[in-house]
Amino acid sequence: MTEAQNRIDRRLAELRSEGRKALVTYIVAGDGGLENTVGLMHQLVASGSDLIELGVPFSDPMAEGPVIQKGHERALANKCSLRKCLAMVKEFRSQDADTPVILMGYANPIEKMGAEVFADNLKEAGADGALTVDLPAEEAGPLSELLNARNLRNIFLLTPTTSDERIRQITELASGFVYYVSLKGVTGAGNLDLDSVRENLARIRRYTELPLCVGFGIKDGASAKAVSADGDGAVVGSVLVSAVAESNDGAAAKDRIGTLVSEMRSALDS
Repeated sequence: MTEAQNRIDRRLAELRSEGRKALVTYIVAGDGGLENTVGLMHQLVASGSDLIELGVPFSDPMAEGPVIQKGHERALANKCSLRKCLAMVKEFRSQDADTPVILMGYANPIEKMGAEVFADNLKEAGADGALTVDLPAEEAGPLSELLNARNLRNIFLLTPTTSDERIRQITELASGFVYYVSLKGVTGAGNLDLDSVRENLARIRRYTELPLCVGFGIKDGASAKAVSADGDGAVVGSVLVSAVAESNDGAAAKDRIGTLVSEMRSALDS
């Protein structure tokens, strides 16, 4: 990969040219054991994941529902940290040079590390971008500049209640893709309103040409296919974190996660 390319941009452009939807998968780093996270990442790819969001454990993951909150708690109990997440990305990258990896977390660990050090470490580890859930657009400019200078992408969330002016403000800062939250509330909550998804994606497209990936509330192949019909991809998290929890061990969860991701990949490609 040349310096001018970012894996997120390249992968999403390839999928768009093929007329295919992106499958973005999320797990919490350290959940199921520190030693098992990289193996789970490789399993996600082998089963059909196009991009990986690696959750950085945090003590107050305010956007998450109970399933992912408990995943954060288990990961913290396993002594996972931002630095260990970066080490996992580096280990993963030693065997996989192509799959985009995004660190998804909260602002406090980045502020503790220092934004410039974080950006340097993200680049050195081989990650491709960051999604900082609680970093508002008004305060995101400096981090965006640091990431952009290192050819890294800053991913932002938009929700059903985001105003047009706010969409304009956020999409001016965003890069890579926009993560559209399909539900009001936290991860894993509620039932999908596909008409609302369709209307809001059309509204967002008035402000950006970036790919739009839809997450929250996706539990299987049918829901993944439905939400991505008017977008560029589906983001899947809670059902995968549940699989880790139910297996009590990351290594034991690999088969279950593989089955779930393969089913979603098949549905998106059908």
